[in-house]
Amino acid sequence: MTVGSLLYYATVTAHLLAALLWLGGMFFLAIVGAPVLRSVEPAALRQRLFHEVGLRFRALGWTAVGVLLVTGVLNLQFRGWLHWGVLSDPAFWRTPTGLALGWKLAAVAMMLVVSVMHDFFVVRRPGGRHPGSTKGCAYAGVRRCSPGSTLCSDW
Repeated sequence: MTVGSLLYYATVTAHLLAALLWLGGMFFLAIVGAPVLRSVEPAALRQRLFHEVGLRFRALGWTAVGVLLVTGVLNLQFRGWLHWGVLSDPAFWRTPTGLALGWKLAAVAMMLVVSVMHDFFVVRRPGGRHPGSTKGCAYAGVRRCSPGSTLCSDW
């Protein structure tokens, strides 16, 4: 096995582990964390706990996203797809691989925009985050904001 193939497998492994950490954490917060924390009384304690959990996961989540971005670019390079000859060829984007890559890149871009808006603009906006309120949540009317936190959940 060559050094190049070992590096490729290492970056794929890091990419998968970062994806598992990020997605697993998001699912855990939405399915387990938010419902449990919603039952905490008094409301001030619930708000503080939601806020602290959200801030702690934010650091972990953005680290995982950073690893995903770096390893994703490296994986494209190792596969030989990260050069203008491939990326500018319309025939590549019509292949199953090109279509899958295009959808994945679009999903990553959308995830980054939504995450940046949620973590750095919506959550930091003052006021409007009262227990049970959806005011100040990026998904108001669709998702319920956890009071005073960085978390929104479907539950």
